[in-house]
Amino acid sequence: MSSENEGGFGALRGQLREAATTFADGPDALEGILLGMVDDVDRAVREPLEVFPVCHHSPASASAMARRLRQKQPKVVYLELCEDMAPLLTELRNCKLPVAVQAFATEIDGFPAEWSPLSVVAPITEASAEYQAIAYALDTPGVELVLVDRSSDHVFQWDARRTRTDSGDAPAPDAPPADEEAALHGDALGVEVGDLRPRFAELEEHLLRHGRVRHWSEWWHQYVELPLGDSDHDTYRQVMLLIGSLFRRLAPGDPHRVRVDEDRERHMWTRMREHLAATGTDPADCLYVCGAFHAVSRVAEFGAHGTDTFEIGPRTATTWQHGLIPSSHAAIEAQFGLAAGSVSIAATVWAKNARRTGVKPFRLEGQAGTRKSRAKKAVTAAPEPQIPASDKLTGFLRQPPVLDRLDEAELLGWSVEIVRAARRNGYLASTADAIAVFETSILLAGMRDRAKPTPYDFQDAAVTCIEKDTVPGRRDVRRLVEIMMGGDRIGQVGYDALPPLARDVHDRLAPLNLKLQQRGVQRALLDIAAAPELERCSDMLWMLRRLLPQGAARPIMGERRLGERSVQESWDLSLGTHQRALIELGYEGVSIEQVLEQRLRRAAYGPQATAATVLVAVEDATLYLRSRRLADELGTHALEVLSAERSVDDAPEVLRRIRRLLAYYRTSEPVLPPWIESFVKAGYAHYCTLLPTAFADDDAGVRHVAAMLGFLFSMESLALSLGCDRTQLELAVAQSHPQDPSKTALLWAARTHLGLLSRAELRERCDELLGNPLVVPAYPRYLSGFVHALEPVPGLTDFVVEAVSNAFGRLPDPVLLPWLPTLISTLRADGAELAPLLIREAGRIFPGRLAALDEWVPPWRARPEPEAAHPARGGKTGPGVALLAVHPASCDAVAELLGCDGVWETPEPGPVSGAALVGRHPDTAFALGALLAGP
Repeated sequence: MSSENEGGFGALRGQLREAATTFADGPDALEGILLGMVDDVDRAVREPLEVFPVCHHSPASASAMARRLRQKQPKVVYLELCEDMAPLLTELRNCKLPVAVQAFATEIDGFPAEWSPLSVVAPITEASAEYQAIAYALDTPGVELVLVDRSSDHVFQWDARRTRTDSGDAPAPDAPPADEEAALHGDALGVEVGDLRPRFAELEEHLLRHGRVRHWSEWWHQYVELPLGDSDHDTYRQVMLLIGSLFRRLAPGDPHRVRVDEDRERHMWTRMREHLAATGTDPADCLYVCGAFHAVSRVAEFGAHGTDTFEIGPRTATTWQHGLIPSSHAAIEAQFGLAAGSVSIAATVWAKNARRTGVKPFRLEGQAGTRKSRAKKAVTAAPEPQIPASDKLTGFLRQPPVLDRLDEAELLGWSVEIVRAARRNGYLASTADAIAVFETSILLAGMRDRAKPTPYDFQDAAVTCIEKDTVPGRRDVRRLVEIMMGGDRIGQVGYDALPPLARDVHDRLAPLNLKLQQRGVQRALLDIAAAPELERCSDMLWMLRRLLPQGAARPIMGERRLGERSVQESWDLSLGTHQRALIELGYEGVSIEQVLEQRLRRAAYGPQATAATVLVAVEDATLYLRSRRLADELGTHALEVLSAERSVDDAPEVLRRIRRLLAYYRTSEPVLPPWIESFVKAGYAHYCTLLPTAFADDDAGVRHVAAMLGFLFSMESLALSLGCDRTQLELAVAQSHPQDPSKTALLWAARTHLGLLSRAELRERCDELLGNPLVVPAYPRYLSGFVHALEPVPGLTDFVVEAVSNAFGRLPDPVLLPWLPTLISTLRADGAELAPLLIREAGRIFPGRLAALDEWVPPWRARPEPEAAHPARGGKTGPGVALLAVHPASCDAVAELLGCDGVWETPEPGPVSGAALVGRHPDTAFALGALLAGP
C-alpha cells in the first residue's frame, strides 16, 4: 500500500483510515477496501498515458470527453472497442444515429455448430463518450484512432471457456422489452464501452433502497449524472475512477468473469504498448478511453511501462463479416438491461448539458440526422499544458448535495404536454389531471429527498394520476412520457454505408419511385402488362419475401406459382423497418440471387435434409431463380435422399411437391427432365417396399400411408412406362395386414382400386360393421380411413357419402348421438383437406329442396350392381363383335404377332340390342341424317 505522503491523496487516506476504525469492528477489512480504492485512483491518475474512465451512454461522460479532447488535443486515441471493427467507423458519417457496429459470421470454424450464426454488436449514440472520441479522431488531421479491445473472434473464444447458456454475465433487465424496436439487435452479443454496474447484488439493492429509487438507471441519473454534469476534468476523472474501484473490489469472485476482465485489460495494454513502440509516440500525447471498471485495473500489464508477459492468441478460421445496422434507444436498453426510457432521458440530459455548460460537442462531418452548422468552423486552440492532478475527491465527497431549485415552468410544461398526449391517445384527461400531475411530482420528489422532480418522478406521477384500469390505445402513460422526454430514436444506415447487396436491392427497386430507406409501410403498385420493365422489380420482391422476415415485403395482390406470372401486383414494403435483416443478407453474398442459391443448397445438403425439403428447394430454384441448372442438380440430390430414407413422415409433402413439379414440366417442357423420371421410378419402388411396414407401423399415420398410395396410384402410368412392374404394387398390397381400423379401410380402398375387391363386397363389409354393435364405436375410424382414401382413390367419393348416409339412416339414436361428436372431430382433424370433396359429392347426390327429400331414393339403392367386378372370360359373344367378324384382318394380324391361335365365332342372329336406345330417341339420328344429306 502507498504511504500517506505519496501522491496527492495523503489527506484522504488519513480520513478514510479514521472512518474505517470508527465504523468497523476492526481496521483491517474495511481499511483495506477504502485505502485500496484510493490507491487505485492514485495509480490511474499518475499513469503517463492518460486514462479516461467513462460509462456507456452517459451524458456526463460525453460532456467530459468533449471538454477534455478540446483541452488536451491528443494525437492518438485508444478506444475500448473490438479491434476488428475499426474499418467501419468511417462509415458512421453516412448514418443516422443510433446505429450499431456489427461483426457477423455464418460459416464458423472453431466454435460449436449450434452457436451459428455468431453476431457481435456495439451500439453507438451521439450522447456517448465513444462517439465524441471517434468524431474527434476521424475529423481532426494528424490524429489516429486505435481500437485495442479483443477481436470479435476472441469474444466468443473466451466465452467458450464455459457454456454460453449460462446467463450469469448478463445484468438483470430493469424492464422487459416492450415492442419490436427493442429487438433491432436480434440475438447478437452486445459489447459496450464502459460497462459500469454493481456486480454485487446486495450492494445494488442497498444503493436503490437508500437512494429511494426503483432501478439502477434512476440511481445513476440522480447520484452520478447530475453531480458530475458541471464538474471539471479532474473531479470527473477521480470520481469515476473511485466508482470503478468500488464496484471492482466489491464484485463477487466469479473466476470466469474475473479472468475475462483481466485478459481484456492485458490485451488492451499490450496493444497500446505495441503501438507506442511501433510509432514512437509519446504516451503524454495519447488518451486511453475505457470503462471506469477497467481504468483501475490491477494487472501487471497495466500502464505504458507495464510488463509484456501476455500473449494474444490467434483467431480461429471463422470468416467474419462487418457492417453497420440500425439501432434504437429501446434496443440498447433491452441489450444491456437498462430501464425503459433511460437512454432517451440521457439524450435529453446531454442536450441540456451542452446548452448549459457551453461545451461544443464533436460531430462527424456530414453526419446524417444532424443540422448543418452555418457558422464557420472555429480554429482549434492550442492544447493546454499538462498540470499534475490534485486531490479533488476530498472536496467532492465532503460537500453537501447541491439542491436544484424547482423549475416550475419546466414541470408545468411537462404536465400540460402529457395531458395533451394522453387525450390524443384516448385517455379522458383534463386540466385537473395536469394540476394533479404537477403536484404529485413535487410530492414524490419530496418523499425521495429531492427538491427538484426528476423525469422518473414525473413519470410515476403521470402514471398515478392519468393511468386507468385499461389502456384505450396502443400506448400507455409510461410510454407516452418516454416519447415526450425524447422518444425512442431509431437509427438508420445510409446508402453509402450499406453492403453491396443492399445497395443493389435499392438500385433494382428504384423504378418503383419509393423512399425504401424510410421506416414504415409503403404501398407499391406494379402494372407489369403496361410496364414490362417492372417484371425485374417483381422478381426482386418475391426473392425478398422468400429471404427477409415476414412483413418486410408482403404481397397484397398477385401470386407466384409454377407456370404462372401476374400481370399486376400490389405490395406493402417496409424495408426501412427491416434494414438490419437486409444488411445481414449482405454478409452472405454480393447479390440476392447468390444468397438465395446458397441458402437453397444449404437446406438441400444439410444433415437434416429430407426428400421433401430438397423438393422445396427445387421448386424455389425454379420459381424464383428460373435456374434449370440448379433445379436439375437439386432434383438429382432429392433422388439420393429419397432412396436413403426409411421413414414415411414426409410422404404427403413429397406427393404434393412432385405432383406440382410434374404438372409444371409437362406444360412448359417438351420432355420431362431426366431427374423427374428417375425420381418417379425410384419412388415407385421405394414406396412399394415400405408399404407393408407402414400399414403395420403404429408410428406411421393413416395420412402418411394414404400419401404413399397416392404416389403409387397417380404415378403408376408414368412409372410403368419407365419400366416398373405393377406386380410389385400388387404384392405390396397383398402383404399389408393393418390392425388399425382407419388403415384397414384404407387398404380396402386400395384393393378396390386394383380390382381385387368389388364395390359390392366393399359395401357388404361396411354393412357388417354397422350391424355389429361391438364395432360401431370404432366406425368413425373406418370412415376416417375412407376419407383419406380419397387422396389415392378419388373415385370412392360417392361411396364415402353412401357410407356416412347409411350410418345416419341405420343407427338408432342411442348409438348415433354419442357417436356424432366423434365423427365430427374425426372429420375435422383427419379430413380437413378432403372434406370439400365429400361436400361437393353430397350436394350432387342429395336433392336440393326439402320437399323432394321424402320421395328421394339414394342412387346406390336404385341401380342394380353387377354380380362381379370383372365378368368371366369366354362364353357367348354379344353383338358387339359383329364389326370385328366382318373385318377380321386386323385381329388376325395381332393374333399372329402374339402367337395366338383362335377360331372366329359366328354371332347369334337377332336384333342388335345396342340400337334400342336409338329407337327410343331417334331425333339425334334424324338430325345427323339431314346434316349429311345436305340441302
